[in-house]
Amino acid sequence: MPFAHAVRELAAFTHVHVHASTARRTTEAAGATLVALQTQDAAHILATAPAGPAAAAAAMVVSVDGAMVPLLHGQWGEVRTLAVGTPVEGTDAEDAPIVTTTQVSYFSRLTSSATFADLATVELHQRDVFNASQVAGIVDGAEWCQTFLDLHLPAAVRILDFPHAAEYVCDLGATVGAAGRLVAVADVDRMLHTLKHAGPTPVLDQLRPVVAAASDPVAAEKLLAYLEKRTDQLAYPAFQAAGWPIGSGMVESANKVVVEQRLKGAGMHWAAAHVNPMLAFRNAVANDRWVAQWMAIEQEQRHQARAARAKRCQPAVEPRLPTVAPRAESRSARRLPAEVLAQVHAELAQEKAVHPWKRAFSVRQQCERANTA
Repeated sequence: MPFAHAVRELAAFTHVHVHASTARRTTEAAGATLVALQTQDAAHILATAPAGPAAAAAAMVVSVDGAMVPLLHGQWGEVRTLAVGTPVEGTDAEDAPIVTTTQVSYFSRLTSSATFADLATVELHQRDVFNASQVAGIVDGAEWCQTFLDLHLPAAVRILDFPHAAEYVCDLGATVGAAGRLVAVADVDRMLHTLKHAGPTPVLDQLRPVVAAASDPVAAEKLLAYLEKRTDQLAYPAFQAAGWPIGSGMVESANKVVVEQRLKGAGMHWAAAHVNPMLAFRNAVANDRWVAQWMAIEQEQRHQARAARAKRCQPAVEPRLPTVAPRAESRSARRLPAEVLAQVHAELAQEKAVHPWKRAFSVRQQCERANTA
């Protein structure tokens, strides 16, 4: 919830009153601790490849996508999210077979696609996706999404998100020729039904003449080439028969519920350094791991406090003065012969012997000074 709301809730339940800025500062510090812990875990997993903490399900679904959030100074940043779930076959309201995804968990970060792929290893390892019998990757056509699957799950079943493919079919259906629109809206709807239940081959066969008759064949050819390049990912009848979902709704909903609901409110603008701490907390709540991860945060912060206190209590070390080398004799002293030095010392000794300070103060002088005074 927003920081001001959290302050009111805290005061209502505990009668402890803090300022909203204190709540924000404390929250961001705790979230940064969780981000650091998860970053360390990701590096450890990538280096050692330990066994997963839980037994993997027989079949699992992985999906990644991005959502834009507002940053300071009018900038925008893309938050990338990983969603992991388990497919379950069921029926819809009309008793038609349908595949849904349950036990969904998330991992989100504002970072580059390469760094995100490394950090997301934490959630893939937590769900033990690497040991699942079957894995399906349902993504859109973004290049970084396909690269993510290439890195972690190269053997996964690749499924192009059906609404994403339908968007390309609709764009091709709206192609304009010399006599106007080449495909009627009703025909486009039938193409989408055919794509879902019969596969891509008949749909592509119907779209090729449309591209040839288009007023702008270059743009139409790009749309068609996009679908033809991913024909293997458009076999929706086979995917549904195998028990896979054909839409990436679980990660699309994560963009709204996990990311945008908290970070994309009216008038919100975030410093980039504060986005990931909030995302770590949002993931902890959505994944139902708040207690365990908050305990890890508390333990780490207590450890840091003890280390800082021990450092302050260490006795101060006195600075060691630099050793000064003895001064060398002057060049003139080194060059004087021994007999000359002996004569000089003799003269000095004689002068000291007859110095006024060495002379006795006679009684006569004392009397004369006394009478004069």
